[in-house]
Amino acid sequence: MNAPHEETNTAPLSPGQTAELADMFRLMGDASRLRIVLACLDGPVAVGDIAARLGLSPSLVSHHLRLLRAGRILKATREGKQVFYAAADAHISRVVADMVAHVGETLRDGEIP
Repeated sequence: MNAPHEETNTAPLSPGQTAELADMFRLMGDASRLRIVLACLDGPVAVGDIAARLGLSPSLVSHHLRLLRAGRILKATREGKQVFYAAADAHISRVVADMVAHVGETLRDGEIP
């Protein structure tokens, strides 16, 4: 039996909006950038902490953060000399959290992947 689908707001997008959405998914399609986004979902995190947590160089993390900020996926907040990064808004947090939950689901009996 199929589970009921939630209503979604899928109003038609302009070509520019479609391109922007595709760019956002492309940015998160890189495993390192996705790991950085995941590290920033629970709240603001400093560049050095992201680098240490993920085992990446601070310069590489900074490069990815610049792209993620430009793509409106993450936002930056300066506190003194440190810059902290977090999800740009609740939409980003929800989409990524929903996809993480989806990946964690197991197939039901008889379901074809």
